[in-house]
Amino acid sequence: MKDLRLPLKTNWFEITKAGIKTEDYREINDYWCRRLLELDEETEWDVWNELIEDLANPNRKHEDVYQCLSFFGARFKKFDVNTMTLGYPKSTDTERIIKLEHKGVEIRTGNPEWGAEPNKLYFVIKHGNIIP
Repeated sequence: MKDLRLPLKTNWFEITKAGIKTEDYREINDYWCRRLLELDEETEWDVWNELIEDLANPNRKHEDVYQCLSFFGARFKKFDVNTMTLGYPKSTDTERIIKLEHKGVEIRTGNPEWGAEPNKLYFVIKHGNIIP
């Protein structure tokens, strides 16, 4: 099983654990692109910065995110589980770790009540049910 680990601050961890917050937001930057995207084998890495710039731009050159990814030879990585942690706990501290079904990643605006800035594009990591 492929695991996506996402550390959270207390307030976001608690409402995620309660099942209220069903998605997480991450900046469209080099770090998160490398964690969430992969390039086709024949794609050269020199397109990376152009890809990031285009994904983060609401007025991107391409009609939608998937057309943009396809143009650059990129795609979302596949994950099975979103492991949400309160900070960086030890693996035995189960009170500070939640495992959720991974329901995919999108690029779009997020809910300001859940920490997203209005009109800003993010990687939106979607959560499913808690995995016991």
